[in-house]
Amino acid sequence: MKLAQLLGAVPESRVTGDRDIEINGLYYDSRRVAPGGIFFALRGVKSDGSEFVEAAVKGGAVAVVADRPCAVAGATVIEVPDARRAMSLMAAEFYGQPTGSIPLVGITGTNGKTTTSYLIEGILEAAGFPAAVLGTISYRFGETSIPAENTTPESVDLQRTLRELVDLGARGAVMEVSSHSLEQRRADGCQFDVAVFSNLTRDHLDYHHDMASYFASKLRLFTDLLAPTDSKPVRRAVVNLDDPYGKEIVAATAAPVLSYALAGPADLTVAEVDFSVHGIRCRLNTPRGELSLASDLLGRFNLYNILAAVGAGLALDLPDAAIKAGIEGHKKVPGRLERVENDKGITVLVDYAHTGDALENVLATISELKTDRIVTIFGCGGDRDKGKRPVMGEIAARYSDLAVLTSDNPRTEDPLAILADVRAGIESMGLREYTLEELAQGFGAKGYAVIESRRDAIRAAILAARPGDIVLLAGKGHEDYQIVGTVKHHFDDREEAAAALALRQ
Repeated sequence: MKLAQLLGAVPESRVTGDRDIEINGLYYDSRRVAPGGIFFALRGVKSDGSEFVEAAVKGGAVAVVADRPCAVAGATVIEVPDARRAMSLMAAEFYGQPTGSIPLVGITGTNGKTTTSYLIEGILEAAGFPAAVLGTISYRFGETSIPAENTTPESVDLQRTLRELVDLGARGAVMEVSSHSLEQRRADGCQFDVAVFSNLTRDHLDYHHDMASYFASKLRLFTDLLAPTDSKPVRRAVVNLDDPYGKEIVAATAAPVLSYALAGPADLTVAEVDFSVHGIRCRLNTPRGELSLASDLLGRFNLYNILAAVGAGLALDLPDAAIKAGIEGHKKVPGRLERVENDKGITVLVDYAHTGDALENVLATISELKTDRIVTIFGCGGDRDKGKRPVMGEIAARYSDLAVLTSDNPRTEDPLAILADVRAGIESMGLREYTLEELAQGFGAKGYAVIESRRDAIRAAILAARPGDIVLLAGKGHEDYQIVGTVKHHFDDREEAAAALALRQ
């Protein structure tokens, strides 16, 4: 593709050099540059791309994009206001605008994005739009599945992946859109038809520093990226009005809104609902009339996910029959209240809940469905927001008969220091602390234990449980690894739970 064509995507650029050169690839890592490529000199958290411009040109870059003066011999220089945004827009153009002619739904919020994406995938499929899904678990379509390094990949990788999946036959796409990606303009080249807001609770404050900045990042999806265009003049926002931030999104969004709520008035509400260990049965009030649904998903927070998905289906003007089939045909999401089947009479659930709000939602749901005790195994990740640690400790101890504190992904932090932070939220509750040795005999009084090894913690908790108990393994969900230091080690909560269950008589 000629550079001149790519420059059409960033009209605010200032070019020094030849506009008619041929471009063979887009790169943001100077070590990967191939001859004929453009190098984007991005400002990073730990490094600055301008330091690697000369290395990129030596590697074959024929053009450099930067958001400050960056003269270099032997390459065309494109100066832009925002190099990350320019990369996103140019990547979309380079890969032929893969989202320009298909319905694209973006989902943002702290919790519920993954489950909602699977539900919307089912609705699109039932409506005749087989959909690609890009999110926390993977980027996939049909038999093709690419492990997800980030919820929303860097813009060049995102547009290349979308192009690949569309070429494989995807006729729609559903994306989880993270706050990091919105802040870093990774999704700016995507042409959204619908944007969904689930909720906003404390998370990622190690990056965003405060809730105002965190929300401002999320809001971009509804303002900057949902404004009508010539190719997609009709776009819509689907917003949870039960969340305090929902009303702010409604006031600011650039698109018409379809709202949903359980606790107050909205366009989409619940007329009747029944929760059980078998799932959710509900009757919804929609702008089109009533819609009855049955789902295998558990609990009130999953009803919110169902409402969000139904809202997206309505916003895309898909038939009620497709919306119903998409919701009812969905069985499970990996690592989202996923059952570990066994014949021991114990309900073992694996869930990704790794924030205070997510953990409370899961435990509140389990509390409504339990027949006996709740045992919760959880930890908090290292090198991440420390403020949520005591909050999660208090929540786990309040809802559980036994809370077992253990390692999640400690990364470069001392695991014992992380556990001390979590424990601080429990100590004032006056609960009994059990040792690993004591748990081998079971437990009676409500209490907690601190067991650094996640494998030992899972084994101890499952062996201490009795028939009728619910055991929740929270925090890692679908992840099949544990990060210690900077190294990933294979570790899957589902496998560990199955191994522990096999030890029971």
